[in-house]
Amino acid sequence: QVQLEESGGGLVQPGGSLRLACAAPGFTLVNYAMGWFRQAPGKEREGVACIRNTDASTYYADSVKGRFTISRDSARSTVYLQMNNLRPEDTAAYYCAAEFKTDCVTFSGRAYKDYWGQGTQVTVSP
Repeated sequence: QVQLEESGGGLVQPGGSLRLACAAPGFTLVNYAMGWFRQAPGKEREGVACIRNTDASTYYADSVKGRFTISRDSARSTVYLQMNNLRPEDTAAYYCAAEFKTDCVTFSGRAYKDYWGQGTQVTVSP
């Protein structure tokens, strides 16, 4: 059973940076798309960023383009989300997810996933 372990959330001031990590210890998710969703109180969960391990293609929500960067390690078992120039509206619980043999547009647009992490809180506040 794959377990996704997230880390790196916290409190940061507007304009600051955070780096989230999502690890799948003991597993190499070669044929998976992996990425991040976020959910703020009272709002629906939204896809933020995705990377497909087969070809490293990526997807970003319009709201984070140019500020967030998703990457993976060479073993394809850990995915990172570098978040720069953070805004108060980025405040949310961030969830890592993985889905087998899908593209990033599909991955980011639907709720079904093979695996979910427990979530890590990101708070952007003065």
